[in-house]
Amino acid sequence: MSDRFICIHGHFYQPPRESPWLEEIELQDSAHPYHDWNERITAECYAPNAFARILDEENFITDIVSNYEYMSFNFGPTLLSWLENKYPGVYESLLEADRRSLSHFGGHGAAMAQVYNHIIMPLASPRDKLTQVRWGIRDFEHRFGREPEGMWLAETAVDTETLEVLAAEGIRFTVLSPYQCAGVRVLDSNDWIDVTGGKVDPRRPYLCRLPSGRSIALFFYDGGISQEVAFGGLLDSGENFADRLLSGFSEQGRGPELVHIATDGETYGHHHRNGEMALSYCLNSIRQRETAKVTIYGEYLELSPPRWEARIIESSSWSCMHGVERWRSDCGCNSGGKPGWTQGWRKPLRETLDWLRDELESLYEEIVESYLAFPWRARDRYIDLVVDRSPESEALFLKEEAHSDLNETEKARVFSALEMQRHALLMYTSCGWFFDEISGIETVQILQYAARAMQLAKTLADKDLERLFCTKLKKAPSNIGAFGHGDKVYQRYVAGAVVTLDRVAGHYAVSSLFHETEESEFRLSYFHVRRSDFSRHTAGKYRFASGTLLLRSDITHDEAEVMFAVLHLGDHNVIGGVKRVDEKPKFQRTLAAVQASFLENNIPSAIIMLDRAFGRQSYLLWNLFKEEQRRVVRSLLDLTYREVEINYRRVFDANYSILRALQDLEMPIPDALAAPVEYILNTDLRSVFQGDGLIDIGALRNAVEEFRRWPFEPTGEELRFEIGNRIGTIMRSVRDQEVSVEILENLVDVFEVVQGLELKLDLHEAQNIYFAVARAADVFPAFRSSRVRQAFRALAKHFHVRVPPSLDKAETYLQP
Repeated sequence: MSDRFICIHGHFYQPPRESPWLEEIELQDSAHPYHDWNERITAECYAPNAFARILDEENFITDIVSNYEYMSFNFGPTLLSWLENKYPGVYESLLEADRRSLSHFGGHGAAMAQVYNHIIMPLASPRDKLTQVRWGIRDFEHRFGREPEGMWLAETAVDTETLEVLAAEGIRFTVLSPYQCAGVRVLDSNDWIDVTGGKVDPRRPYLCRLPSGRSIALFFYDGGISQEVAFGGLLDSGENFADRLLSGFSEQGRGPELVHIATDGETYGHHHRNGEMALSYCLNSIRQRETAKVTIYGEYLELSPPRWEARIIESSSWSCMHGVERWRSDCGCNSGGKPGWTQGWRKPLRETLDWLRDELESLYEEIVESYLAFPWRARDRYIDLVVDRSPESEALFLKEEAHSDLNETEKARVFSALEMQRHALLMYTSCGWFFDEISGIETVQILQYAARAMQLAKTLADKDLERLFCTKLKKAPSNIGAFGHGDKVYQRYVAGAVVTLDRVAGHYAVSSLFHETEESEFRLSYFHVRRSDFSRHTAGKYRFASGTLLLRSDITHDEAEVMFAVLHLGDHNVIGGVKRVDEKPKFQRTLAAVQASFLENNIPSAIIMLDRAFGRQSYLLWNLFKEEQRRVVRSLLDLTYREVEINYRRVFDANYSILRALQDLEMPIPDALAAPVEYILNTDLRSVFQGDGLIDIGALRNAVEEFRRWPFEPTGEELRFEIGNRIGTIMRSVRDQEVSVEILENLVDVFEVVQGLELKLDLHEAQNIYFAVARAADVFPAFRSSRVRQAFRALAKHFHVRVPPSLDKAETYLQP
């Protein structure tokens, strides 16, 4: 066993999806019923791998473990930032897994760093290469509390210059595809062996000597097994997965060997349902067999330093057979499924962004050279503010980087210029070129980063780069006739997404018509807002609001004071506006006159005065950010939804007897009547799980019994999602507040009643909590009650969990 090692690496990554202006991911309908794709993939992959199930022969959970603790992994820094804010429990589990792995692997941690925002390094400028590596290292140190040993390269794309940067910054190793190795030789021998075409032996580490005199270790993963995991059926069985890895060793017993694979981490759960369970079973099986040792790259490198040397294939990657052409030309690599589509847009898109990068670099130097001692060192250090935007962090940054003390206006210019550079880096995120169409969401995302950078350039230096940018995009052909070329894609999906301080004010102005708040200071995303002189009135279907807002960006420190007045005329029609005014008292008198007309029910007069004050601004719902748009639309349609339900229920009740008779006669229900019946059945079941407190078992039993009378099953992923979430919420209260016998017995009754309905609930979170509470039962005084223990045990079968031995011990310990 001492010479046989196995390492499984997962590259966990999602492209940054945040709005460049709001720094938040807006609603993505394609991820429904989840809010966005990050949230969906977290539920399907990142969380399940943090709490992976070990099942027995009857598919009951016998243990819940973290896969991250025993595998090599990297997470994209931008994804980690999102997890930290949105799923802190999952985020903390990653950090804890790395800490625990140190004791398993001789002081080496399971986590690897990654180049910051997944750019294709061989296509990056030398300056951007350095920033990407430094940002990736600093982000890693900030989160994991240690220096990284290895760094993952986006798409494993590599060239010698990239390796030089890694080595110079203290990175000891990286992982590449076997098809990226050109030749190998025994260290200090003369004879190179050609291993192109993936013929390199992946079972040993290699040393890559660089022109500078530095060196870096390279691991070329096992391409065959990795392919079977990612695209074959190997994850259908954890036992087969373990057997396949163990079959990768040579038969000669020639000394230490490492069988290792690398795939997208999302393979385990997102691409392959329950793939995380196959992974946990595999890792557990290998450890129990003791025929090979599970390891990670850092530990193996210490135990078995390279005895062979390797040369790379320049500008190569793991996902393009043409090197790195997928990210700059129509090489033929695409995601498939669209016969006849081409990617002729890739080359002009990269050329356009390269032009913009060069323009922004020159502008950046011009703006900050009078404020910052070393502009490019400051950009490399700006990651310290990206991970910590506290006033203390900003003060320390400026103390170390600025020539002298800066006033607020100068600070705003410096931070805006640095943000301009951050977005100039983000616009090179690799996914923008990976897929098939320039109007795809990934490409639109990087175009939005470019738009934000150009907006900042316009603000800082009154330099309009957007016009020429769009002209250049005319050379990028879309596969969709309605778009024609990239300039129309930009106008359709990017130009309208741009957010200014005035638009933030407009968002608040319109939303204030529909939602009341007593707070005079609050936050809208990364904007601090102070409200004054606010008034809000309703007259029948009409609503009116006005006031003054002082807005300030927490990131760039830009600020503005605006006055607003808006009038809701019913439905989706809103008029009014926001305005920066020099003579505030005079404009206040104007708004007071508008308000007076409204209160006198003289709506035509109010409309005329608003037109004169702001110009004809038809705000509609466009000014609202996407989340608020949906909330307002739901509010506006609420009455319609109630009317639909009333009418459907009337049809259901009025025709109940005849429809039941059709059932008895085994006749199909006419389509026109089936829709109301199914709608009411699902509505009644959903309503039981809405609200707080205990679930009404009587109402649930009635809803379920009614469902069983009809040839329908609960429909919609959304319904199952809501019920699963409600059960998870109840279990959180059990964990965080008090183990209550009433809650436990209520949940037991819920499961007993819904048996037989094909709900297929996602109970991952509830199962995790149940298992954690059972393991720590001895610290919960409520378990002294035999009734509590009985109810808790009864839940085990419904959560498909074998009661841990710790519960038996706790029962003995806690006996009164």
